[in-house]
Amino acid sequence: MVKKKKRKLFLIIFLVLGAVFFCFLYLFFQYRKKEANAQQAVYKAFGVNIPTNYLIYGIDVSSYQQQINWALVKQISTQNIKIGFVFIKATEGLNDTDKFFKTNWQNAAQNNITKGAYHYFLAAKSGEKQAENFIKNVALSKGDLPPVVDIEELYGQPVPIVKQRLKECLQTLENYYKVKPILYSYANFYETFLGKDFDGYYLWVANYLEKDKPNIKRDWLFWQCTDAATINGIATPTDINIFFADSSKFFRILLK
Repeated sequence: MVKKKKRKLFLIIFLVLGAVFFCFLYLFFQYRKKEANAQQAVYKAFGVNIPTNYLIYGIDVSSYQQQINWALVKQISTQNIKIGFVFIKATEGLNDTDKFFKTNWQNAAQNNITKGAYHYFLAAKSGEKQAENFIKNVALSKGDLPPVVDIEELYGQPVPIVKQRLKECLQTLENYYKVKPILYSYANFYETFLGKDFDGYYLWVANYLEKDKPNIKRDWLFWQCTDAATINGIATPTDINIFFADSSKFFRILLK
């Protein structure tokens, strides 16, 4: 009886270890597959129409893009457009961190691509605590872009409450990093729900299918003109962003 129990226990341990081993192999090959996709992602063009009457272009990425070959991103020179900056998703809500943030942050720096980090804002949560989540995870340095707060939805919250929480988040970030944050939103969302209360912040506006400039009344700093571009080194559709002015203005907004 004792020997049977030992054999049964040994069999269970063997099966568990086998399952763990095969799970490890599966995850390893999935990782290598995604890495290979990024290595093979080389395109002749962006796959969408991009306004070409600007000087500085960039992208923004998150875990959605999976593995990225940053060396290929750096080498892009299509339609006289090069990738001069990247916004990288860092955090979301009170506790979440993008699983690729640290890797993307390090690799962008290693390839000398000007980088910035953004926080995805949840309107139902404390603005101050969301800023603290970002601060805990993002160390900005000289030459980086200002921190970004991305707001896209109300999540059923009253507009005055959302505005109050958003202001708390922005002010907390400004107090810590000693620079005014950038606000990201869709053109229609900004004009409908935010408006003049936030006109003092630089705006990164999302507005697609526009030919020459975003359809928004106020001044803008960055324009996300598409979310469907093909980018060398990235196997999934990616956003392209345009900076509104020249390099002298671009360098003036970077952290000192």
